[in-house]
Parts: sequence; structure tokens; C-alpha cells
Amino acid sequence: MGFTIGGSRVREIRPGSRRRGRTTEVTAVAEYTGLWGWDVVPGARASAGQCSCGDARCEAPGAHPLDFAPELPAGSTLDEAAKAWAQVPGAAVLLPTGRTFDVLDVALAAGRRALVRLERMGLPLGPVSATPADRAQFFVAPGAASELPQLLYRMGWDDADLDLHCLGPGAHITAPPSDHAGLGPVHWLRPPSLDTTATPPQARLLLGTLAYICHRSAV
Repeated sequence: MGFTIGGSRVREIRPGSRRRGRTTEVTAVAEYTGLWGWDVVPGARASAGQCSCGDARCEAPGAHPLDFAPELPAGSTLDEAAKAWAQVPGAAVLLPTGRTFDVLDVALAAGRRALVRLERMGLPLGPVSATPADRAQFFVAPGAASELPQLLYRMGWDDADLDLHCLGPGAHITAPPSDHAGLGPVHWLRPPSLDTTATPPQARLLLGTLAYICHRSAV
């Protein structure tokens, strides 16, 4: 069984998995653009605290787009992904937020507990990633970043000191299987699926549970 990514046939690419024997950034990029409809941006890498961008004073080593590398738009083929990454060998895979999704970012321990509770409640969920910086990132419908203060106010969490943030337009996240900031690879807690990726959940459906667990974790 296989899927067609753009004009190329890729065998055994399933939601959340990689083609057997080719677990590379190129295959991941083709999956993200071809299956999930996400734009992808080549990103810098970091080693020993030094960023591959060459700026000794880089404020986000290994965690930002490469200025000189064009993004790969949704719908790009496997061949196009391979050609793009051949120009930037070793680049990290970054996903821009604020387009097809925003991201609710919380501490990893709180995110894991919230994910279990949300799944038990049967609430709609999109992809959830975990970073080596101990953060969990919940994909939600775009617009959440601008709505977050008002949503927290309505739910009574506006005056709470919550380790909960939302990434929207202009931000990027590191996507599996890439290394983030030289700390290690990002991985999926809940991988993308054909049922949820095109229509990620509204932030308000997850926010109450996430805010409660973040608050309890802080206490």
C-alpha cells in the first residue's frame, strides 16, 4: 500500500510513520507537504551551542529558519523536497505557525497529563509534538494566538501564572525527526492523521484542561 505525494509514489508512508529504510528529513518533508498540506521551512542546526547560520551572537541557535533558503510550499512533491534539501544538506525541518495551525505550548509533563485526560474525554485532537526542551506542542486551529488572552479571561484563567503560550503568525516550530537547538530530536506524542490534520481543533476545546493542569503542576 502507498500514497502519492505530489507526483511521486511513496510506499508505506502512513500517518505518523516513515517509509521503511528511508527515515530522513526529505521523506518527512514530503509527508508534511504532500499528506498534511503544511508549508515547510529549512532551519538552522546547532552544535556545541554554535548555530549553523554562522552568527556568533545568534539568539536562537538551531531553532530558526535559514534566511537564504526558500520555504517549500504545501503540495510539493517528493522530488521537489529532495531537490530543496540538497541545497541545504542537514537543515532542520521547521513548520510555520499561524497558517494552517497555531500551537499551544506547555511544559512536557503537564502536556502528557493533559493529553491523557483529553483523550479520555473524547475531545477532538490534532497532532501533539514533544521537544527535547521539555515542551509539549498542541496543534490547534489558526487564530488561537490572537484569541488566547480573551479565551483565558472568559475561562477565569487570565490572572493565573500559567506556563502556557500560543505560537501564531511569524513563529516556527521544529518538526520530527529534526534536532531542536542541539538538544536532541523532536518526536510525536500524537502523530498527524488524515482525520484531524486538515481541521485542527479550536483552542477553546483544549484550553480549559490545559490551563487547569498547568496550574495544578505549578502548585
